[in-house]
Amino acid sequence: MHTALNRRQLLSASSAGFGMLALKGLFASNAQAALVNPLVPTKTHFPARAKRVIFLFMQGGPSQVDTFDFKPALTKQHGKPVVKDSPTVFYQSPWAFKPRGQSGMLVSDLLPNIARQADDLCVINSMHTDHNAHPQAILQMNTGSFAFTRPSVGAWCVYGLGSENQNLPGFVTINPSFSGGGPVKFGSAFLPSVCAGTQIGQDSGNGASPIAPATSLKDIQLPFMKNARMDVTAQRRQLDLVQSLNRQKLAQDGSNEALEGLITSAELAFNMQREMPEVMNLNQESVATQEMYGIGDGKPTDQIGRACLMARRFAEAGVRFIQVNHEFWDDHSDIFKGHPQHALETDQPVAALLTDLKQRGLLEDTLVLWGGEFGRPPLLNKNNGRDHNNVGFTMWMAGGGAKPGIRYGSTDETGAKAEQDKVHLHDLHATMLHLLGLNHEKLTYRYAGRDFRLTDVFGEVKRGLIA
Repeated sequence: MHTALNRRQLLSASSAGFGMLALKGLFASNAQAALVNPLVPTKTHFPARAKRVIFLFMQGGPSQVDTFDFKPALTKQHGKPVVKDSPTVFYQSPWAFKPRGQSGMLVSDLLPNIARQADDLCVINSMHTDHNAHPQAILQMNTGSFAFTRPSVGAWCVYGLGSENQNLPGFVTINPSFSGGGPVKFGSAFLPSVCAGTQIGQDSGNGASPIAPATSLKDIQLPFMKNARMDVTAQRRQLDLVQSLNRQKLAQDGSNEALEGLITSAELAFNMQREMPEVMNLNQESVATQEMYGIGDGKPTDQIGRACLMARRFAEAGVRFIQVNHEFWDDHSDIFKGHPQHALETDQPVAALLTDLKQRGLLEDTLVLWGGEFGRPPLLNKNNGRDHNNVGFTMWMAGGGAKPGIRYGSTDETGAKAEQDKVHLHDLHATMLHLLGLNHEKLTYRYAGRDFRLTDVFGEVKRGLIA
């Protein structure tokens, strides 16, 4: 005998069943999403001006008042103590500033080669961030957060855009340092693991760290690029077997982020064997090109010259985000010796990179970003150095839709603090993503019950930086 149920009784009796249906649907959705390769190119939110980014990270903090932020009023305060009887005094730049190019942009003699590229530079004189200590500031510059483990900016770009070349990583970091968070600086955190940066070489912190010895980039290759026991065909058969087992396990689990990352990473690693060694082989470049970058045994420009040339080759090959790292601009002592040495090592290679990209037609859709985690105050301490300054410093962009030949924003009359048209790091990241065709408020990833984004909960696109 069947008993009729009213609507309330039916819903009450089958509520657990509805929950299971919802859970099944969620698992099915996750399982389907897990099979998507994050490196496959995706459609942008709107037309992009840039296809890729090269971030030239000058870790340690170049002094803005000695490079791109000329302050004539600082001359009036030169030599005067900041506070009565203090050993810390106002100090003008020991390097002369001159107008450069048709734009007349004032750049110091510390960077003569980059100065010749002034008409291509979009100089931001009003940068500021939230922390004044290196470890936290380095993390914030590279991930948007100084307090929590978050995906790196390169990982966000790969997650949002995919990669133009399935045989290479979407994100490469060259010569990263051990300090300031280690691999977190180029990691993917909760984003798909394949979005993380592939490390090439490692800086040592100016030779100061026994944990992370400096790695020469001369003829460097990633490990395990060749298999002495198996040819490519045999490796492919072996990988196909392993991947079939992985996919069976993924189908059983319904959702398994670690296994998803393993599947995509294994495919990428196999594909990299064919193309990665070729892209990293700088011996294929002409002698003239290598000399332009300052490459040569014993030359102070050799290491960064190789890194910058490698960056151009990766950009040309379709890598989405390339980071070139140089440290250590942290000149608390004797800035008269330290900054000229760092400039000597980087000035020619960086200028060569801009020239090379422009000659090859790549600068138009490659966004180049230069700067450190913060800057330096217009003060000289008792050790003839400048300390930290996160409330006013300079970075610059070039190419990729950035407005060329301009200075945007300004610090106060001595160069100590950003005052006009201030640009927070989140604003810079929002603008960078905009040039890549991505809305920073829509580029989100749901994790631990909330939607995360590179720019956290604020940041705006600075239209004045866009051509």
